[in-house]
Amino acid sequence: MSVWKLSVGTAGAIGIRKLKTDALPTTAYIMLGEKCTRNCAFCAQARESTAAAKFLSRVAWEETSQDVSIEHLATAYKAHKIQRACLQIVNRPDSLLEVQKAVKALVAAQVPVVVSGYITSVAEAKKLFELGVDRIGLAMDVATPKLFEEIKGGSWQKRWELLTSCAAAFPGKMTTHLIVGLGETEEEMWQLIKECYARNITVGLFAFTPLRGTAMGNKLQPNIGSYRRLQIAVGLLKRAFSSDVVVCRDGKITGFKVQNVAEVLADGDAFRTTGCHNCNRPFYNERPGQVLYNYPRALSAREVEKAFAESEVITC
Repeated sequence: MSVWKLSVGTAGAIGIRKLKTDALPTTAYIMLGEKCTRNCAFCAQARESTAAAKFLSRVAWEETSQDVSIEHLATAYKAHKIQRACLQIVNRPDSLLEVQKAVKALVAAQVPVVVSGYITSVAEAKKLFELGVDRIGLAMDVATPKLFEEIKGGSWQKRWELLTSCAAAFPGKMTTHLIVGLGETEEEMWQLIKECYARNITVGLFAFTPLRGTAMGNKLQPNIGSYRRLQIAVGLLKRAFSSDVVVCRDGKITGFKVQNVAEVLADGDAFRTTGCHNCNRPFYNERPGQVLYNYPRALSAREVEKAFAESEVITC
């Protein structure tokens, strides 16, 4: 019997367990496998990590049989409690085969599915799309080649070439994850975000989250002002503003050449979770009651005002 791991929030959203929270996930997150063959310094599932195997980022995952998971996922999707399932793939020698089996099961249950994992070729992406996958996420995570080599190992350039090749072959179907706070400057992260948007690659922006048992467990989370400025920059891109409206100096975003930028982004969507549509990732980067890097829900007017104050935005 196949065993899947559901995020705790997912288990609550689809009715497998009772969960008291102010924001349930709108996408069901399913982790396949554990203890990756790779050794990313920030990841609980890294080869040399001593973090508990039940964690990915700061989220705990519960083992549930595939059959029970499918039954609840299908019911929750029909009831509009979730919008899709997202398979989070831990890289193992048999991971591609396992994800293909999971995709077939979800498609058969008429649950839309996204795959977030380690593919190695355009051909592998093509196979997943042929099986019925809606989108594929291929994480860059790290903004620069040097940091990529230090933190993830391997070649940033090869990963970028694969991502852009897939984006060209499957327009509008690719997502990447970028983690703020791994040692890059705001400008370096902004340059990569711009390149992704220019290629119609959806960006899911994360704040680095230190995890006990990982190589980067003692590193601090990014400055909230820095993260807010990047969110505003992305928010303007989404509203069809030119990337030229973002002003950088000495590696930092120093302002925006947009009149009344706070009014332009007054709905607060810029500060909500980014990535695939209907993906809100509640508390993936933060703990309840602490600063929310990515709001998993609509913001109040007061929260929008606070977010702009945190950004220290200057309108140029």
